[in-house]
Amino acid sequence: MVLEVKCLLVSLSPCPLLCQPILYKTIFSFLYLQFLSLNRNFAGTENTGVMENKSQIMREITPLSERDCFYIADRHKAAFDYPIHCHHEYELNFTEHAIGAHRIVGDSEEVVGDYDLVLIASSDLEHVWEQGECRRDDIREITIQFDQELLPESLLQKNQFSSIRRMLERAQCGLAFPLPVIMKVYAKLDNLAHHKTGFHAVLDFLGILYELSTGDNARQLSSSAFARIESHSESRRVDKVQKYIARHFAEEIRLEQMAEMVGMTPEAFSRFFHQRSGRTLSDYILDIRIGSAARMLVDSTTSIAEICYDCGFNTLSNFNRVFKRKKGCSPSEFRENYQKKKVFI
Repeated sequence: MVLEVKCLLVSLSPCPLLCQPILYKTIFSFLYLQFLSLNRNFAGTENTGVMENKSQIMREITPLSERDCFYIADRHKAAFDYPIHCHHEYELNFTEHAIGAHRIVGDSEEVVGDYDLVLIASSDLEHVWEQGECRRDDIREITIQFDQELLPESLLQKNQFSSIRRMLERAQCGLAFPLPVIMKVYAKLDNLAHHKTGFHAVLDFLGILYELSTGDNARQLSSSAFARIESHSESRRVDKVQKYIARHFAEEIRLEQMAEMVGMTPEAFSRFFHQRSGRTLSDYILDIRIGSAARMLVDSTTSIAEICYDCGFNTLSNFNRVFKRKKGCSPSEFRENYQKKKVFI
């Protein structure tokens, strides 16, 4: 298989070496050997620094250095063959001509179309693009990785960066952008790896993030419970209820109880919560329980029956039915599918 790649480490340094194309296979081989070496060196210790012992998901060592603003790889290939992984850096990943491929982000699995663009702003959220039913041999994939320090909190608190701040908060669960928004940034993405000056590349990248942050209908992918992200709402009442549910989802939670907590009637609170969160209270609780169950299925060998009751379900049959409706597969199939995607060294 022939793999054509252009990679660029972008910093504000004028060093011309940063703008030279490099062979992706060489980089991948080097990083993978580093991964094998480190994993052997740390075998048997509590924290490998490369492989998460708890779930055995590969933690990628990216080429991004402390002196670079971001790393970009523009690849043309015939197949997706990189395993499921996570990494410290944030990532913006674009695919073209990959219709039928499977995209997995946390506990979300979807079949992608001809164009796909996803932002992941979490250091622990597992993700992978798999071949699936994709039969194209001209797949293009642009991956941009950047450290969160590129946009420090002091900058994100400025009014001009408020939309980017909100986008990054949502992207902790993975964020998929609709086709009209992708088309707005396509030209800049297309040219980003070909910039001869790092400074203008950084400006264009910030422009891409801004355009994405002001677009409509971006969808969160993984459940917040699976991503281990605490939900936040601009409404203090909704925020109070969401925090309570995050701590007590394994217990019985009643509408009347939540309404009393925020000083509203059950009918008024039910309408209010739906308007502010986009979901009914019962659906929100189910999503938290199913997301937590999915995380336990991936991270532990606890029996499905124990997970069922630990996540607030009263019967195993109801848990199986709701899980399949939400995830498209049974709990046992979900666990088995994730096990197949893991890397064991």
